[in-house]
Amino acid sequence: MLEVLSQPLLLLPSSFLLGLIVGSFLNVLIFRLPRRLEAELAAACQEQAGEEVAHEPNSWFGLRYLIVPPSSCPACGHRIRAWENIPVLSWIRQKGRCTACGERISIQYPVVELISGLLSLVVVWHFGFSFQALAALLLTWALIAMSVIDIRIQILPDVLILPLIWLGLLLNLDGLFTDIHSAVYGAVAGYLSLWFIFHLFLLITGKEGMGYGDFKLFALFGAWLGWQLLPQILLVSAAVGAVTGIAMILFLGRDRSLPIPFGPYLAAAGWIALLWGEEINRSYLKFAGI
Repeated sequence: MLEVLSQPLLLLPSSFLLGLIVGSFLNVLIFRLPRRLEAELAAACQEQAGEEVAHEPNSWFGLRYLIVPPSSCPACGHRIRAWENIPVLSWIRQKGRCTACGERISIQYPVVELISGLLSLVVVWHFGFSFQALAALLLTWALIAMSVIDIRIQILPDVLILPLIWLGLLLNLDGLFTDIHSAVYGAVAGYLSLWFIFHLFLLITGKEGMGYGDFKLFALFGAWLGWQLLPQILLVSAAVGAVTGIAMILFLGRDRSLPIPFGPYLAAAGWIALLWGEEINRSYLKFAGI
């Protein structure tokens, strides 16, 4: 079976379909994880105030909330049936509306599914049928979820980032993406470099330029890819973030005082480095004559 799936004619379509299916789950994670974190924070505040808190059961390694209750329409509570939950196609067939109440369904759902499918295809096309591809897919899906959550509520959840930092270090014990020394130095340098920039900016302007989640996300890329790719990731993410922010202010009338989440730009630059970082560095050094 594995040999059949490894054939190019089946491998790429299968990876795209897998990405679509995972994208559907990512939408659940994007919707439910922030609500879970808010509920846990509210419960902690109540306990701190001496109030009695009724804790919800949360078995299955703390992931029960992602499965129970089944997905339903946020507007009317209509339970989503299997044929209403086919990635992308169901949204198109239903014309972006709930079949029960007619309320609009956010375009986020098919967009996340489609992005997940396309990026999964690119990852498998780049790495082939390999353990590298499997690890890169896991990181890709996590980056999609973290980026959308950061766009929606300006938070990069520790529950997603921290396990991936440790996973990156474990994978590089055998040099899957880089050697272990570069990975350890990368994790440390990734966190401390943005921590230093944050405090320097705060000292000069009196404002916070980014969140602590950005430090951890940068450390994640250091752990996965090594310290050598961190300058490239930072430069690309800062440049794209600056251009996008200016464009939103000039053409969309966005209030310049509103914070722009940096996580999605960092995630995009890190994903590009995951696939083509070494080639980009070599091309730059060749162009610079170094």
